[in-house]
Amino acid sequence: MRVTKRTNIAIRILMFCAVNPGRLVTKSEIAGPCNASENHLAQVINRLGQHGFLHTQRGRNGGLKLARPAREINIGDVFREFESEVPLAECFADADNSCPLKDACRLRIAIQDAAEAFYAHLDGVTLDALVCDNAPLEAILGTFHCAHAG
Repeated sequence: MRVTKRTNIAIRILMFCAVNPGRLVTKSEIAGPCNASENHLAQVINRLGQHGFLHTQRGRNGGLKLARPAREINIGDVFREFESEVPLAECFADADNSCPLKDACRLRIAIQDAAEAFYAHLDGVTLDALVCDNAPLEAILGTFHCAHAG
């Protein structure tokens, strides 16, 4: 399984916000440490905001921050939001599925079971668990306060 670039960027944005609590952060602050363009960030930030992971504020003093405490942001939910539209294999695609084995292939079931196990594992991981007491991450992403950042 390969995680999409948008999912990677989404997690980086959330981690950046979690290690910089109590203030609005900007796309330009996030871009460098997260190795992403501001245009790409904007698309992902918009989606994270629409789905309740981020609070965004427009305008001169605008920026973004976590919409809820890091301990309440489930990584499985983030992955599902960004990965659900990307089929794991051709046989999972609604369109463009030309596999002649699709009605008899047991590999599809095995892949589906593996994906469910993958998401089930991520359901047990919170954003807080990724950032709390993570000094190397603090050094990369900025100020770090771990009192269940919100």
